[in-house]
Amino acid sequence: MSNKQGAYGARAGDTDFRKKWDKEEYAEKARKHDQEEKERMQENEELLKQGKKPRRGRKDDLPKPTELMKRREGSLDLDKNLNKTIVVQNTGNRGPGVPGFYCETCNRTYKDSAGYLDHINGRAHLRALGQTTRIERSTVEQVRARIAYLREKTKEASNAKSFDFEKRLAEVREREAALREEKKAAKKTLRERARVQLAQETVPAAPDAPKDNNDMMAMMGFAGFGTTKK
Repeated sequence: MSNKQGAYGARAGDTDFRKKWDKEEYAEKARKHDQEEKERMQENEELLKQGKKPRRGRKDDLPKPTELMKRREGSLDLDKNLNKTIVVQNTGNRGPGVPGFYCETCNRTYKDSAGYLDHINGRAHLRALGQTTRIERSTVEQVRARIAYLREKTKEASNAKSFDFEKRLAEVREREAALREEKKAAKKTLRERARVQLAQETVPAAPDAPKDNNDMMAMMGFAGFGTTKK
């Protein structure tokens, strides 16, 4: 072996800096992969016998469900971008920023709200959250508490509705009173107009009243102010 040294004092033929590959580890991974493929082929044979579609790839390494399915606490806001124009930040086909509905848990994007809703209610999404598709069974105390809450809520709604009815009734009464006042004022105006017209018709006219200005001038002795020339 050569005794030449490199620039950093190490021997030129020394290869200890290279990564060491654990052959046993990768052999174990290969055996595990072969076992999974064998199980998948056997499962596909059973599915074909049952007339079902075979599974193409391996199952995702999802965690085992540790809790029952829970109710969503917040709203999905599926219509928050309705009739809006948004800027597309991601020009790819997957990931956030792509037009559609994106699921951060599963890193999948759906083009419409129906597909997105089916996904978040599906088994794969719940499995990724560590939940099963079974719902927790309510106890007697929980049912009683829920009934009491609904009764109180119904009572509050009934009181609010009664208050609104009284307020509405008062507004209707005020409007009817205003209409009556308007009708009364209109009738009074008509009566005053009819009384004035009747008074004008009943005043007697003077028998020797002049008919026009010429008769008045002749009665006062004025013949005219014009000339006799023609």
